[in-house]
Amino acid sequence: MSKIPQIKVRPEGRLFITIFAVIAAVLFTITQFLGWVGVIMVGWCIYFFRDPDRVTPTETDLITSPADGIILPFTESTPPEELKIEHKKMRRISIFMNVFDCHVNRSPLDGDVIKTAYKPGKFFNASLDKSSKDNERQCLLIRNRNGIDIAVVQIAGLIARRIICWINDGQSLRAGERFGMIRFGSRVDIYLPQNTRFLVIPGQRVIGGETPIAQLNDSEDDRKGEWR
Repeated sequence: MSKIPQIKVRPEGRLFITIFAVIAAVLFTITQFLGWVGVIMVGWCIYFFRDPDRVTPTETDLITSPADGIILPFTESTPPEELKIEHKKMRRISIFMNVFDCHVNRSPLDGDVIKTAYKPGKFFNASLDKSSKDNERQCLLIRNRNGIDIAVVQIAGLIARRIICWINDGQSLRAGERFGMIRFGSRVDIYLPQNTRFLVIPGQRVIGGETPIAQLNDSEDDRKGEWR
């Protein structure tokens, strides 16, 4: 007999699931219709806080997506000032997560966490470019074994009001390792050196911990693609 697949849920979601379950039970005392609406909301809450295992590529200098979501238009930008990176502009890949995406964030490469920094801010729609500068954010500066620094930034959005990061300065991360999550719709930015080749295109859907999105130390043109 085949096993029934089980959904692994983050501990951070248990309180919300319990609250929604209680609300659903109360709604059933009013009408069955409202009760089933409550059940659907419980199911959505379980789905939102899911934490599936992923198969992470391990090639040298490969950058994997830190989040599930949609690739936003590329840009060059200065990393958040609180990280105090000496580089000038870096290449930036941004990933927008809607309320149906898995919101667990993962390290895009093997490396040591040189610095973490939190900055309060606004809650603009995370799909807007200005959210990278103005919204609440949590930043990580990660250095790989070859001494290359990249920045990963968790950004709160219009609905997301809680950034969670489980990592401190000095810790080591493996590619695909979970380091945090953002509740209820958000964005993750990755700042990469200029000699980085992008392996995705804007609008492409990526899977955190699995989809290769960039290659360090590669001066070839970015990968091309078209919708078919």
